[in-house]
Amino acid sequence: MANDNAMQIAKANYAALCKMMDNRGWHYTPDDEKLIITCSFSGEDIPMKFLLHVRADREVVSLVSFLPFKMPEDKRIDGALAVTVANHGMVNGCFDYDLSDGEVMFRLTTAFHDTILSEEVYRYMILVAASTVDRYNDRFLMLAKGKSDIKQFIEEEND
Repeated sequence: MANDNAMQIAKANYAALCKMMDNRGWHYTPDDEKLIITCSFSGEDIPMKFLLHVRADREVVSLVSFLPFKMPEDKRIDGALAVTVANHGMVNGCFDYDLSDGEVMFRLTTAFHDTILSEEVYRYMILVAASTVDRYNDRFLMLAKGKSDIKQFIEEEND
């Protein structure tokens, strides 16, 4: 459970995040009680949905994006290897992978302990997430559909 100070700072960060979205004209759905916003962006191919959660209990802003498909059971080991390859060398954020159901999720977290983050930090988080998810989502999808294999995934990553 968050203390009162952490909750006040979390609410101020949530307000700053909403203000940044408003100032940029980006559409989003707020949940003022849970301090969560959801938004969608269109990439080069697959639409991307983001959830940003300002968490007073951990004093972080967490951005997650679940890919709109799962790795089928016969591709789950390849999916795990692909996520590992994609994460290697990634500077900000990472892909998480649930081997039990093949779900792939991008996650980026920033701490705000006793600080109100700037609009630029929030903008940066969203742009990094959008760029990263857009770069990899179709590659993961092609792997899931069997239109590429893990060897091709690794070769593309090393190019």
